[in-house]
Amino acid sequence: MTIAIIGAGNVGMALAKGLLACGETMFFGVPEPGKYAAAVAALGSGARAGTVGEAIAPAPVAILAVPFDAARQVAESLPDWGGRILIDATNPLAAGLTGLSVGTTDSGAERIARWAHGARVVKAFNTTGAENLANPRFPGGAVFMPVAGDDAAARETVLALATRLGFDAVDAGPLAAARYLEPFAMTWIHLAIARGMGRDFAFARLHRAAK
Repeated sequence: MTIAIIGAGNVGMALAKGLLACGETMFFGVPEPGKYAAAVAALGSGARAGTVGEAIAPAPVAILAVPFDAARQVAESLPDWGGRILIDATNPLAAGLTGLSVGTTDSGAERIARWAHGARVVKAFNTTGAENLANPRFPGGAVFMPVAGDDAAARETVLALATRLGFDAVDAGPLAAARYLEPFAMTWIHLAIARGMGRDFAFARLHRAAK
């Protein structure tokens, strides 16, 4: 299927590489398509670029991979998303990566759901760095990827997509769980950058063997 990626930064490009390898067709939606023409062409014949509206039109699934400050403009750019799945890969980061600008009783994902009328919003691909989105397989296992959304069918679609990409995809339940997943992303950012661990690590899920 055609998947729209709104934004062509590190996150969008990383996800596109993995999805192209899975056989999907990628349509980047950006304000200035010509600016990204060379980078998108380098991904191969399965990727192209156009305006945000052009990218969304043929796509049953769109991935929001822009800074959170730009999310509302994208979400409200369509009067009606027509039941499309909108995967929110953003985090409402405060200036200087000092924390989150939304939290506790709300989340960035829930705000996007209120802005994007008719969209089935699912939170995913926000809890680790772009390097791990491009390659979620580590010697010790796959990168943990929680997925949250109010629409069960949309959530299942994204869980399947994340699993195909190589993640240990976990059903985190309703979209309100994004209130936990966005701070979880901040944990990775804090360790990677503020604590100097670097970006080449990820979180994984462990289970004890049954007795």
